[in-house]
Amino acid sequence: MIDRAVPALLSLCAAFAVCAADSPLIGHEAPDFALRAMVGENVRLSEARGQVVVLSFYGSRCNPCRAQLAELDAVHRTYGPAGLTVYGISIDDDPQEAREFSTSVGVGFPMLADPQKTVGREYAVDRLPTIVIVDRAGRVRYVHRDPKSRSEPVYVRELRRLLDE
Repeated sequence: MIDRAVPALLSLCAAFAVCAADSPLIGHEAPDFALRAMVGENVRLSEARGQVVVLSFYGSRCNPCRAQLAELDAVHRTYGPAGLTVYGISIDDDPQEAREFSTSVGVGFPMLADPQKTVGREYAVDRLPTIVIVDRAGRVRYVHRDPKSRSEPVYVRELRRLLDE
């Protein structure tokens, strides 16, 4: 029994370390980008300066992404008036599939297309979903690669702190 528990525990710790590893972007200016919106106007990140910004990188075949986008929609509705901006960024290859997914999710924030994954590479996205939180000054403050849904995601506390700054 112990022989099985130790490797399982080590595997779990390694997985947690990967998810919690600091991104090289933390503390640096967020790379600016301009992306095409699935619906509405295109978006340039630098135009959101002065807002706390959440970038949610997702894929249409990612079930945890769907759940996280729904969570972010509720967070956006709650904290949008306090200066929170949320962008969903699809890294799907197929633009039609990405558009259909973004419509089916039905969130109230812009869903953007990054089919060449240029922005995804700039933000070192190596798993989905990934959340990047940018402060009002345009600096990356937090990166989350943990797809687990919680009753109150850890990033909500971080957003509250940044909105109060």
